[in-house]
Parts: sequence; C-alpha cells; structure tokens
Amino acid sequence: MMTAAVTPTLAQRLPAIKGRVTPGAPIGPVTWFRVGGPAEVMVRAQDIEDLVAVVKARPADVSLLVLGVGSNLLVRDGGLDGIVLRLGRGFAGVAVEAGCRLRVGASALDLNVSLAARDAGIAGLEFLRGIPGTIGGAFRTNAGAYGAELADVLVEATVVDGQGNVLTLEPDAFHFAYRHSEFPADWIVTQAVLQGRAGDMAAIAARMEEIARAREEAQPVRSRTGGSTFKNPAGKRAWELVDVAGCRGLRRGGAVVSVQHCNFLINEGDASAADIEGLGEDVRRRVFEVCGVSLEWEIMRLGRHLQGPMEVAP
Repeated sequence: MMTAAVTPTLAQRLPAIKGRVTPGAPIGPVTWFRVGGPAEVMVRAQDIEDLVAVVKARPADVSLLVLGVGSNLLVRDGGLDGIVLRLGRGFAGVAVEAGCRLRVGASALDLNVSLAARDAGIAGLEFLRGIPGTIGGAFRTNAGAYGAELADVLVEATVVDGQGNVLTLEPDAFHFAYRHSEFPADWIVTQAVLQGRAGDMAAIAARMEEIARAREEAQPVRSRTGGSTFKNPAGKRAWELVDVAGCRGLRRGGAVVSVQHCNFLINEGDASAADIEGLGEDVRRRVFEVCGVSLEWEIMRLGRHLQGPMEVAP
C-alpha cells in the first residue's frame, strides 16, 4: 500500500535557530490592545545570525511580519498567516558613542533610549519618552511626539533585506514624511544610530518629566489602547474632528472612544478586534458626514477577519 506524502508544516520548513519557533502562538497578549487571533508561526530570533537564517529560508509564498511590543497594532480576530518575527535580547542594546550619538537595537524600547541619552547628557532625544513602542517600530510610521520625529535624529540604520543581506542605509532610503515612510516591506531594521547634542542632564530630565506628565494628563496611557488612532489631516487635528462629529464616548461592543482623548480607542476588557476596528470605521464615517474629512488610520490593522470583510467608511 502506498503512503500519502505528508506536507511539512511551515514550522518544519524553517531552519533550526538558537531562538524559538512556535506554531499557533497567541499574539493578543503581546499587543497593547490585547486582542487578535494567533500567528501561524512565531519566530523569536536571538541574534543577527538567527534572523538572516530565517529570512534566507523563508518560502517565497510565506509572509513575514516583524512584531515589536504591538503598541500601534491591531491584529484581527482570524490571526496572521505566515511568520511573525520577534527580535530577542540581542537586538535591544543601547550604546553611547562619540559625538553625542547612540547606537540602538531595533527592539530597544523608545523609553529606554531616552533614559540612556539622559544619563549620558545627550539632548534632543527627549521626545522618545512620549512614544510607546520600540525603535524598530518607529521606522514604519516615522514615529514622533512633542515636536520631533525619528527622521530628525536618524543618522543611519542597519537592515536585513528580503534576501538576507545586511545593509547599512542613510535616512533618505526610508523616504520619511509625516507619520509615514516608504521602503520595501521585506526590509527588517535591526539597528539605528541616532544623533543628539550635548546638554545638561538636569534640563534633559526635566523635559522628560514634562513630557511624561503631559502624556499622562492628556492620554489614556493606563488603558488597553493602540495609541493615536488617526493621522492628523493637513492643517487639522484628528481629535478635534472626532469630537465635533460627536464621537467622544462612542461604543461598539467592548470598545469605546476615549473620553479623555478622543483620538484613542480603548478595549474595556472584552472587546474583539472586530469591535475596535468597527468602532474606528464608525468614527471615520461620522467625521466624513459631519466634517467632510476622510480620516486616515495611524494604527496598523493586519490579519484575517473572522466574519468576512468589514464595511469601510469613505
């Protein structure tokens, strides 16, 4: 009797690495919203050798997504196909260099980078205190806050391209704009060099405390949220448009528009990803009807819907 051939799983098609390869790993617990279905396979790369090996072995028909701390990400309830890659401790270093520069790993928290700059008496990076997430995550949206953004301080970045080559690139390669960048989807940022300037440690610390207080007072930082939901349209503030449209406190299922800052959506504890995304589309629809402005999502929304495609506002 002939035995039917067994098709290897995606996890079985990947190389052995020092890190971990986990089929069906839950994603929700590692995102700020705490929602979403599982990853087909989650890979935790321990170092650059792990990362290059996985990229080179990735089948051409398999997607790869790098996941940091999920601070501006909404994973849909059906989960994510392909490989979800997390960068381990080998990518979290922060080193002070000559000329008021910091060399930082892509998985280093923005907060930790700002603290290292403060301790070294390097000014100009205080704004990172107000950005949740990692340095690597900041590249996709040119993350910024309190009058500065990544593009203002980036000297160079190291990436692994889709073929597993390690490249060092200057800022122009990323085509930064407001809350936007353009570079190949299969590039993975592994390290960045940031430029600051000499400063007084006490003044730097005071500015960081000011940013922390302002963020605490203005934003629902202790809630399950994904940060700013919509980009500011040219010459306008997204939160003001949401407020004018009467969406402050608007609900859908377990999701609500924050009363404290209405450009934030909150999971009150039992929301699904569909609740949150649907609420965002309700807001977009009302803002368009009342203000004639089509808001653009700032939060990344990825994965499969469980109930079919969602109705999208204009």
